[in-house]
Amino acid sequence: MDFKKLAKDFWYGKPHTAEEGGRRLGEIQMPKTGLYYHREWRGVKDTLYYFYMIWLYNYVAMVMDVMKYGGVVTFLKGVWRYRWVGQTYLPVLHWFDRGLAGMRGEVLKGSAWHYRAMVNATIVQFMRMFRADTKLNGGKKNDVYMHTIATKETTWGGIVYPWSDKFQYVSVEMIPYFVTCHVNSHTVHNYIDAVQSIGLPADPCPMCQAEAGLFVLDDVPDYSPMFITCNEACDGSVGTAILQDWFFDKPLYALTMPMLFDDPLVKENCMKDIEGCWKFIEEQTGVPFNWDLLVKCIENQTKLQEFEWEKWEVAANPKGNYPINGVAQALYRIYQSQYGDLPIWHKTDAKIRPILEKCVRNDIKTLPMTRHRVLAWSCAPLYYSNWCTWAYNCWGLNVVMNMDSLMFDMVIRTDSYEHCLEDIATYHMWAPMRRMAVGGMHHIFECWDYMQKFNCDMIAMYDQLACKGMQGVHGMFEDEFRKRDIKAFWMPHALPDSRIVSRAEIRRLINDYMTTVMNEEPLDPSLLEIDDDMTW
Repeated sequence: MDFKKLAKDFWYGKPHTAEEGGRRLGEIQMPKTGLYYHREWRGVKDTLYYFYMIWLYNYVAMVMDVMKYGGVVTFLKGVWRYRWVGQTYLPVLHWFDRGLAGMRGEVLKGSAWHYRAMVNATIVQFMRMFRADTKLNGGKKNDVYMHTIATKETTWGGIVYPWSDKFQYVSVEMIPYFVTCHVNSHTVHNYIDAVQSIGLPADPCPMCQAEAGLFVLDDVPDYSPMFITCNEACDGSVGTAILQDWFFDKPLYALTMPMLFDDPLVKENCMKDIEGCWKFIEEQTGVPFNWDLLVKCIENQTKLQEFEWEKWEVAANPKGNYPINGVAQALYRIYQSQYGDLPIWHKTDAKIRPILEKCVRNDIKTLPMTRHRVLAWSCAPLYYSNWCTWAYNCWGLNVVMNMDSLMFDMVIRTDSYEHCLEDIATYHMWAPMRRMAVGGMHHIFECWDYMQKFNCDMIAMYDQLACKGMQGVHGMFEDEFRKRDIKAFWMPHALPDSRIVSRAEIRRLINDYMTTVMNEEPLDPSLLEIDDDMTW
């Protein structure tokens, strides 16, 4: 026995290498469930950091958040009433484990703070739901109910900025559907099956099916006197909104999301529609539009965007000093930019800045086993957002940037009402899955520019099987990949439905590409084939 190596592995953790004696992360996972036989040993420093500052810290913080935003009794009522709470948010630390697997040093810290922010934002919203919910309050519409505005998941939260001092915005599907997909891949199956059981064909987008199925099974809190919806990202969302309107049966404003881009007349119509939505809120709440409050919130959001650009600048540098892994970067950015201004985003940026500056100043290689810098394009598999963590640990594929992270690459002017409204319309039209997925060839093919900007040498092309828009340009992407000599692999998936294309199938396709096309050997062979059919 090599006691010197044993002591080194204990103190620093085993090296990330395929050579004998390197770590084998696949061997600590139990078959089927993906749970660990034992915790990952990352060396003394990082293991203690994970225990105290990630595992223990987040459990304590979650309890404190529950107490702060409504109390334990309210939370327990929600757990008892809504199945997605117990299935998803009680075992949420397993979500951390998957996304942070193999991470060490500054990238472990930076990624974990982004996870913490998403957990806080989630608790803020579902506790607001529970406090206002007529189903948990004997049918009564309390004061919290009357001061909460419900919107569709893909409606930007900034639409309600002018009333944010008196009313809180909570998305209808963000908590019961979108977040749950990432944390527990099995939760939404029940809702997809439910809406199909009443006659909906199986071919529409599973996202829209799941969002409607929540209502079929009466698994959505009744927490607001009004509902603002939109048609993002496709006609399937329109169908979902129709079903939701039937079940909710309350005043509704359908905020249009145009199918055309870069057209002045279309933008002008969008601006008028946003003003119509503001008038609707005024009528429903009895509170007038507050321009000063809108400006204040947008300027706060601008600070978030400006720091995001600083982070992107570091991410684009091929030196590899970016302390945020692919899954943390993508999920946090989508959540933050879609929800709008929230205190936790600013607190997170304050935590990340010194980490970012330290990595740049000391030239720390945060993901030192990077072989390829990857740009992920199109709409991702929600049930396997941590595939990029697996890809790095197994193959050295570093997912630097994700398409949905780039949707809101802009700031909103506040120098005049007209400029502000014009930019809000642009922001609204640049929503997730809209601009670069169905926004026309100019925007869809922006991937070449971003690939160059972020110094990527490979593209992970998501292939959403039920998306009629992106399926229509599959062949055009293939032609461009060949013409530009770009290394790219396709990842078929069904957005939230893990039964159509399993995680194992996604890994097999990447394995085949890396071995047969790239002729490379895995960094960690134990991760090539993982039996995780039952895992969250």
